[in-house]
Amino acid sequence: MIEDRSLRNKTSIFKNRSHAGELLAERLEDYKGKDAHILAIPAGGVPVGAIISKRLNLPLDPIVVRKIHMPWNREAGFGAMTWDGIVLLNEDLVKHLRLSKKEIEDCIVEEREEIEERMKLFGCEKFPEIGGKRVILVDDGLASGFTTLAAVYSVGGKNPKELVVAVPTSSLMAIEKIENFVDKIICLNIRKGPIFAVADAYEQWYDLEDEEVLKFLRSAEWEV
Repeated sequence: MIEDRSLRNKTSIFKNRSHAGELLAERLEDYKGKDAHILAIPAGGVPVGAIISKRLNLPLDPIVVRKIHMPWNREAGFGAMTWDGIVLLNEDLVKHLRLSKKEIEDCIVEEREEIEERMKLFGCEKFPEIGGKRVILVDDGLASGFTTLAAVYSVGGKNPKELVVAVPTSSLMAIEKIENFVDKIICLNIRKGPIFAVADAYEQWYDLEDEEVLKFLRSAEWEV
């Protein structure tokens, strides 16, 4: 676990996602020139990953993972699902919400369709070959950690040489959730407490449109 202790529990650390990517790239210098691959979780992880890709001259691909949204609230979720069908449920929350098996299945079907559409949109129907490589999994921040943990399960099943999670900010709870499933976590700003919002680490924060994500992906097209 690598963090910047001077940033522990602080807010408004980064100007924007690109600035966060610059600072993370400095902590990832050891991977420059090595057989490594960056996987960024859309939407917010892509601008962070694009900067790291350019600074370290490493290939970047999106890895599509979706929150499984509550039927009555599209802003909240009770689990996560990956592009290759891994489903991770927050079992305690599912019991608390009293979701039926059919409600859960309907939500999963909906997210599967959304994943397929986004994979076509971002041109990532064919997953990169990462077996035996160092993989750096990037997002713009971890709140509950479920989405990233689902991605970790997916990537871990592809036999990487090393799996690193690199994020600008995270709740302590999310770090504890994923730390035993990866080789290394690099997180600059860790915060603890009952309430956590990724956005609080940024001075400029907004939801990215799909066209912006595509623009960042094009900007990070890898050159050998």
